[in-house]
Amino acid sequence: MNSKAKSTLILGGSVAVGFVSGFFGGGGGMLAVPLLQLSGLDAKRAHATALFVILPICVISAAIYISNGYFDAQAVLCACIGVVLGGIVGAALLNKLNPTAISLIFALLMIAIGIKLVIV
Repeated sequence: MNSKAKSTLILGGSVAVGFVSGFFGGGGGMLAVPLLQLSGLDAKRAHATALFVILPICVISAAIYISNGYFDAQAVLCACIGVVLGGIVGAALLNKLNPTAISLIFALLMIAIGIKLVIV
């Protein structure tokens, strides 16, 4: 993929990532990872880059949700503990698994979430 096509793909896809994150309060990373892989990044770099890229939109979206009264301190505390612990374990596993295994786990997770959303 040439440089211009890659930049166009990333920029256009990033609008969708930002919209999904802002509209649903998250989930942009699920789009960012395949987008980054399509642009040529391997699985490990795509996952790490997606985490960094979605940080600003998460902060901005959270501020908007909080200012509109959609905030539960107890849920935030519990979620923060879980996210930190899960992030540590996930980052450690990312270094140990090969890119094919990472892509397979990610694809299975996306399929499972999609099925759950359709059923509910």
